[in-house]
Amino acid sequence: MTENPIRETEHTTTVQAPAEVAYALVADVSRWPETFPPTVHAEIVEREGDAELIRLWATANGTAKTWTSRRGHDPRQLKVTFRQERSQHPVGGMGGAWVVEPLSDTSCRVRLLHDFHAATDDPADLDWISRAVDRNSASELAALKAAAEATGSQELLTFDDTVTVEGSGKDVYDFLNEAQLWRERLPHVARVSLEEDEPGLQILEMDTRTKDGSTHTTRSVRVCSSATSIVYKQIVLPALMTLHTGRWLIEERDGGGVSVTSRHTVRINTENITAVLGEDATLATAREFVRTALSGNSLATLNLAKTYAEGIAGERKRP
Repeated sequence: MTENPIRETEHTTTVQAPAEVAYALVADVSRWPETFPPTVHAEIVEREGDAELIRLWATANGTAKTWTSRRGHDPRQLKVTFRQERSQHPVGGMGGAWVVEPLSDTSCRVRLLHDFHAATDDPADLDWISRAVDRNSASELAALKAAAEATGSQELLTFDDTVTVEGSGKDVYDFLNEAQLWRERLPHVARVSLEEDEPGLQILEMDTRTKDGSTHTTRSVRVCSSATSIVYKQIVLPALMTLHTGRWLIEERDGGGVSVTSRHTVRINTENITAVLGEDATLATAREFVRTALSGNSLATLNLAKTYAEGIAGERKRP
């Protein structure tokens, strides 16, 4: 047991939605990247009954972190407990609980509890963790409230673009993973910066050209799984979006070659539609505009990855 000081915090919010709705959002980690701004990606590593081991990738005070947590579900009490199994420095250990308390048939209170200690006895590390917990807890509770109170709008959309490649999945993956080379490889990328302090966990910042010649800046956290998948979440977004998560997925095909899919999930920023697209623009206009722009860039990237991988395949076949 640690001798370093343990700090406890509690953050709360009131949600105008049934308690079961709020609890479902907490319990289903697959929806966390869409629901909670700090969460980039979440995976269930193992599950048995009401217990599960999850791995999370998230931002904390502007940096990208990953850890695993044990969670216990209590659907009768509308409570989910958690305890980090492997924390990242400067966190020495962390746990807590989500507690959903019904106030009426249509409202509830959500309490987010944390206890934590630093990996060192340096008070600055404990203060850093406290700031991260305060910032992320406030962000997560506000996002949970917004998601639970949403009434099925058409602001969220998901779509795929796929190409087939007569080449190696690893070569496709290398093209997508080596984003530091995208300025030379992709005509729509005007500037790129890639940070990778931990293998497979990248922070990618890009200036992307639009059809009218202007550029916009995006910043993403990317989780890269060797030769199969790159999952990302934009943490600096264009004005028309409040959420953009994505995945590059590489799948082997029967008979050889691979299918490569670019998947986007986007939430439209309805407050900026007319400012960006004009007074006559609607939500439908914005959805079509965003889908066209993202699909255009994705297909350009996919086709260049295809050319790259098939070119290498052709070189390998030469005597």
